[in-house]
Amino acid sequence: MSSSRIELGSEEHEKVREAGEILTQVREETADRVEVGTGHLEVAEYAEDRIRELGGEPAFPVNISIDEEAAHATPSADDDSTFGEELINIDIGVHVDGWLADTATTIDLAGHDELTEAPAEALEAAIDLVEPGVETGELGAAIEETIEGYGFNPVVNLSGHGLGHWDQHTEPSIPNRAVSQSTTLEAGDVVAIEPFATDGSGKVTEGGDEEIFALEHEGSVRDRGAREALEQITEEFRTLPFAARWLDSSRPGMALRRLKMQGLVHGYPVLKEDDDRLVSQKEHTVIVTEDGCEVTTRD
Repeated sequence: MSSSRIELGSEEHEKVREAGEILTQVREETADRVEVGTGHLEVAEYAEDRIRELGGEPAFPVNISIDEEAAHATPSADDDSTFGEELINIDIGVHVDGWLADTATTIDLAGHDELTEAPAEALEAAIDLVEPGVETGELGAAIEETIEGYGFNPVVNLSGHGLGHWDQHTEPSIPNRAVSQSTTLEAGDVVAIEPFATDGSGKVTEGGDEEIFALEHEGSVRDRGAREALEQITEEFRTLPFAARWLDSSRPGMALRRLKMQGLVHGYPVLKEDDDRLVSQKEHTVIVTEDGCEVTTRD
């Protein structure tokens, strides 16, 4: 049994739904604020603050990925970047008592209508198939066929995933292409399905920038600043990803470097398309029910 599976109708199920309701509202409000000249940091902080106002907590830092970026990009505390005529992916997560919802959308400020539509249509094709007994590879095949029908490639080394308790990525994995070996969906599974489409080769690699981190394991550290940062991480974020700008430390960069050196935290490098080509994304959180599924992040 995967750690993302819960009993339908349970209190946990209700918290997953509540997280989804908050996230749906925040995604739409945030997308409305993305326009040429608006700051990345302003948008990210708006979304994270709004989540808290509505009774949830951010499950991870708001990802703002531009053009060839696919994931793990979030503003630093002093980021002064503003949006231009670009393709912008906004990925947001919410948790309620550790029960998660995850969603993403592409905002097109550069006239790439079909590239924006491709992952959205692929997502709907996959959702239409979700029910107990379906292989995740079937969802991947539907995603791949839809995106290729638009003349683009799916990003094959990124995938959807289960959502567990205080765990952003659990089994089952939801591939973005047809695969020969996959997992059978069962009632109670909570999954994030997230097709990525690109006009490039269909693979991403790690860049050098890191602004998102997560706890690897608890331990002791002698440096006072690093120790205080570790205390905040373990108490406030637990095992969920956090932004360097969320730390109360006066020198978060130094604290994180020390924690990384001791193997207590790990970073998430920004993922970029191999050919520096454009990437678009669409994502919903889905609960597998006895007779189909419930999309918790749909308008």
